Order: sequence, then C-alpha cells, then structure tokens
Amino acid sequence: MYKLTRYLKPFIGLILITIVFLFGQAMADLALPDYMSKIVNIGIQNGGIESAVPEALRADQMQKILLFTGENDREEVLNSYVLIDRTSTDYQKYLKKYPVLEKESVFVLKENAEIEKLNDIMGKAIIAVSQIEKAKKEAKDGYIEFNGQKIPEDVDLFELFALMPDEVRIEMSREMKDKLAAMEESTIVQYAANSIKDEYAALGIEANKVQNRYIVKIGVKMLLISLFSALCVVLVGYFAARIGAGLARNLRRDVFVKVENFSNAEMDKFSTSSLITRTTNDINHVQMLVMMMIRMVFYSIVMAIGGIIKAVSKSQSMTWVIAVAVIAVMGLILVVLVVALPKFKLIQKLVDKLNLVTRENLSGMMVIRAFNTQKFEENRFDKANQELTKTNLFVNRVMAVLFPSMSLVMNGITLLIIWVGANQIADSNMQVGDMMAFMQYAMQIMFSFLMLSFMFIMVPRASVAAQRIAEVLDTEPQIIDPKEPKSFNSAEKGVVEFRNVSFRYNDAEEDMLKNISFKALPGQTTAIIGSTGSGKTTLVNLIMRFYDVTEGQVLVNGIDVREVTQHDLRDRIGYVPQKSLLFSGTIESNMKYANENASEEDINMALEIAQALGFVNEKPDGIKSDISQGGGNVSGGQKQRLSIARALVKKPDIYIFDDSFSALDFKTDSALRKALKERLQSATVIIVAQRISTIMNAEQIIVLDEGRIVGRGTHKELMESCPIYQEIALSQLSKEELA
Repeated sequence: MYKLTRYLKPFIGLILITIVFLFGQAMADLALPDYMSKIVNIGIQNGGIESAVPEALRADQMQKILLFTGENDREEVLNSYVLIDRTSTDYQKYLKKYPVLEKESVFVLKENAEIEKLNDIMGKAIIAVSQIEKAKKEAKDGYIEFNGQKIPEDVDLFELFALMPDEVRIEMSREMKDKLAAMEESTIVQYAANSIKDEYAALGIEANKVQNRYIVKIGVKMLLISLFSALCVVLVGYFAARIGAGLARNLRRDVFVKVENFSNAEMDKFSTSSLITRTTNDINHVQMLVMMMIRMVFYSIVMAIGGIIKAVSKSQSMTWVIAVAVIAVMGLILVVLVVALPKFKLIQKLVDKLNLVTRENLSGMMVIRAFNTQKFEENRFDKANQELTKTNLFVNRVMAVLFPSMSLVMNGITLLIIWVGANQIADSNMQVGDMMAFMQYAMQIMFSFLMLSFMFIMVPRASVAAQRIAEVLDTEPQIIDPKEPKSFNSAEKGVVEFRNVSFRYNDAEEDMLKNISFKALPGQTTAIIGSTGSGKTTLVNLIMRFYDVTEGQVLVNGIDVREVTQHDLRDRIGYVPQKSLLFSGTIESNMKYANENASEEDINMALEIAQALGFVNEKPDGIKSDISQGGGNVSGGQKQRLSIARALVKKPDIYIFDDSFSALDFKTDSALRKALKERLQSATVIIVAQRISTIMNAEQIIVLDEGRIVGRGTHKELMESCPIYQEIALSQLSKEELA
C-alpha cells in the first residue's frame, strides 16, 4: 500500500485543509454533550443560575452569609459587591430591576467581580445559611436541632452566630463544612441554587425569565455548533471525494499508460481480464479506502482522545466504565477480523476468476453457440459466481452479526452508566446532566473505536488491491527507448534487414526463430509463408519491436530498431494485424486513426486500393457511417479491407500485412494485390500469408519451418528447390494453376 502513497503528494494541501475541518467537526461534536449537560444541570435543575454568586443580595441576607466566611473571604466578598440604597446615584436604575429596594438596601455584584474565586466562598456560605433556615423550619417541641445540639426555638441562630468569635462559629459549623468540602463545585452550585432562587424572588426578579434566558442562550450556541459541524461534514466529504477521485484518476491514467507501453511479453504475464479488474475494481477499492481514511481515521482519533478527556472531566470515578466499553468493542472487532480477514483477501482472486470467465464467454459467444456448449459455459460461470457469492455472503453474515453485537454492547454500557451514575447522584458526587454527558461521551468513544476497527477491515482488502496495482506500475517493460536514440537515414527508406536473428519467448526451452537472415527492399514484395506455428507472426512482430530479438539484429533503413525510439520506428510502418480490429466510431474516424490530418480524398483513395470503397459508398452515410465496438456491424472481409485501408492512409515507407487477406474472396484478393502493386511502387511490402495465390507474384518469398528459413526465392524458384513450399502449394492449387 505504501508504494502508492506517492500519488497523494499532489493532494497534500487538500488533505491538510480536510484535517483542519475534521478537527473542527470533532471539537463541535465533543462540545455538544457538554452544553446538553449545562442545560440539564443549570438550565433545568438550577433554574438558569450558573454560579453560587448571586447578582444581588438583600442587606440582611448578605449579613447572614458573611457570618460563614473567614475574615479574608469576608473582605473579598464585600469588595466584589456594592451597596445600593436610596442615597445611591443609581438608585432609580436598580429600583426597576430590584423592586425590594423600596423597603431595604441591596448588595449588587460588580461587573469586574472574580466569579470563580467567589463561587466556593459564597456557595458554601449560602448552603450553611440555608441549612440553618431549614433547621428553624423543622423545629420540634419548641427546640431547633442543630449540630447535635437542641436550641430553644425563640433564639435567633444568626444573632447567636454573630455574637460568637469566628473560631467558635467555625467549630460549631464544622460538620456542615466537612460535608460541603466533599462536594464538587457543580454540586455546591446546585445546592445553593434553590436559596439563590428564593433570594431572587424576594428581590422581585422573575425566576422563569432567568431560566428561559439561560436555556435559549445555550440552545442558540448548540444550534450554531451543530450548523458548524454540519458545514464541516459537508466540506470534509467534498474534499475527501476530490482527493479520492483525483487519486483514482491518476492511478488509472498511470496504469493505462503503463499497459500501453507494455510489450507482448508483459501482456503475456498479465491476463486481459486481470488488467481490467486492476484498472477498475482494484482502483475503486483504493479510492474508497483513501476517502474513508480521510473522513474517519483522524476524526475517530480526535473523538476517542477528546471523548476520554471529556468523560474523565465529568466523573473520574466512572472512567473504568469507559475501559470496559473499549475492551468489549475491541474484543468483538478482533473476533470479526480473525474470521473475516482471510475471506477479504480471497474475494479479489474470485472477482478476477469471474471476470475471466465472463470475458471468455462474451468474446467467444459465436463459438459457444456453434458447438451448443451454452449449458457447459453456464455451469462454468455459475461455479465461479457461486464461489464469489458464498464468500461475499460469509463476509456479510459476519458483518451482519457485528452490528447487533455492537448495539448489545452499547446498550449494556448505557445501563451500566445509568446504574453507576445513579449511585453517584444519590451520594451528591455527580449531577444528572453530567451523567447524561458521560453517557454520550462513552458512545462517542465506542463509535470512534468502531470506525477505526472498520478501517482495519477495509485496509487488508484495499492493500491486496493496491499490491495488484503496484505490480502493474512496477513492471518495467522489456522494450524501452534508448537514452540517446538515433535518427533514421533519410537517404535510405524502407529497407528491412534481418541479420542472424534468433528469438526465444520468456521461460521457453528453445528458440522460436533460429538464425534468420534476409533483406526486404523498397518497391518489392517480400512474402513469408510456412505451416502454423512456424514463427511467421513472431518474425514480423520483431520488426515492430513488439518483442526484441534474443540474438542478432533487425535493421530498418540500416539502423538497429533498438537504437531508435519506438514512436519513430512505428511511424514508418503501416501494420495490419492478423486479427483485424476496428474502433467504435465511424469509418472516417477509423481511417484517421492512422493519420489524423488525412483528407477525404486520401481516405477514399485508400478505400479504393483496399477494395472497400464500393461497400462504403453503398452505406447511406458513406465514410460517416457508424462502426460498433470491434467492428461488429461489418463482415470479416469488410473489416479486413477497412484495416488495410487504415494502414494505407498512413502512407508509410514499410507495409506489413500479417495474414490480412484470409477473409477475402479470391477475386477481391487478386484485385487488392494488383492495386497495391500499382499504387505502392516505392514502398516495402511484407506479406504474411497462408494462400499461395496471395504471394505467387512476390519478388521474394521466405519459407519458414520450425523457426528456420528453409527456402527463399521467387515462386518459380521455390517450386523447383523447396519441398516444403511445394507441399504447401500443391495442397492448395493444381500443377496447372501453379505453373
């Protein structure tokens, strides 16, 4: 997989931008449970009161609170508030806000007051005051029970506390202080909130407005955060899609270019169906992996780490629940990986096999019908299809079990959090909103590990695909251009010479061609004939450098073909392959495939020489007529003639016809050869043929047998001196016809 990472370099900028938005999305998603906790804890339970520091206090209530603060703390509290009475300049301003000012003075919190510093001081003091007032309300039999002592009901406890020295007062409230010391700050605020709400009611402040104002404020923040998260999701998806699509585009381009440069030796190594699968299906797997990695991996890591930090901040005593959740999820994923991973690797091979069977069936449909072997091929396809289906179903069943199992684990963890959290709430060590937030963070952490685990499932399959792609990209073509190529000699055109050429296929035990030497000259036709498998097509492939010679030299215009560029070499050759191939488009586009600047006159002339102008003109659209894929809408003979015409449009120095007249009738064959002789007087023509009638008039005929030249000369000379040529000729024509 790492071999393909270089293809990500052009997208580094986009990847960094995507990571920024992923981080923003993760931070937004992590913030939402915290805000939800605030709505529950502060907005609902505390009535919108955010801290234990009231914005205003009646003067007598302030005096009670100050009783339960130390000397330094008392000074801090008084410095943070300002006393408002009828003599104050802002009296009218505060009277509207606090109607109780008509009756008594009010302490108002200063704008620059340090809330965090005052929170603990004021909160504990307010709770202490509320506990005393609660004890007065619960007096029985004329006595108030406070701190283990019975005090007469008619005694004002606050006056009693005021008369005591600080040391005595602190000692008397020691039990209460110890209980408060064990509380978390949020719990202190919650306990103090009820007393503050009562104080606000006494001041004339509407508690509902305070609560609604806080809930709306937090709700708006949550809405904005959600919108920001949604925007990040959209942008991350967009950038991830661009990166993935761009990567796939570049891979497909490079694989296609690499395959285009493959010689026949490399094409023999990779099957066509495998190359198609690698260019499409395998690249799609890599593209999907890159997209998912960009969208999920970084996000999951941030969410997992951030979720753990946030969960710990809500309750350190419940962090073991997170550990249980992660262990359960990872154990489940590990089981899935062990069971399903080998099957993921097998799927790619089965897809290759299915593609191979499908391609063979589609390309060989006529043969299959001719031999009535449809049932056999159906069974062959069904076997490959069933193997792939069974493997996919097995993997899908495993994955199908994963999701209910994950739901069971998550629901179980939710119940565990509620059970443990309820006990924490009962002990005043946790708030309801914090428990709900902790639950959400636990779900986020588990989902993060689940997403990371899915990546571990996707990586092996994509890794196999990446290896198959890299195998193509890393394959160096055996036939390459020289570093310092030569140029063809303009004075010598069309001369093809073989000097002691031998050739052996890769992994073959013996040479296919052995010590071949001959020269083909301009203005002459050189014919090559021999039995099937004698090496005729291999010989002409060496001229085009589809293969390179094992020994000896192939020279064109006096220069070894390995010393010039492949483009320069092939630019001088018009080639008609043994199997005619037309491309989808029109007759004109197929002709211009050889020379994009060819005029209509050039095309018509080539069609006329190839004996194709007649049937082309019969078509309603002439040369604008459509050609289907592979030339399926024209006959075999018409396809051959169009292929010959395409080579003629190129107007090269050398023409190679590799058994290109086999589908032509004798009349068309004769007319075509006659036209070639008249129109191509200065070109070198090399014809590979099976018909004696096609090559009888060639200036030079080369007879091959088992890779060796066993005869060379004109038809008349070979009939006298070459037994193999005589045997081939007499098997086709009578002695009278051969004379």
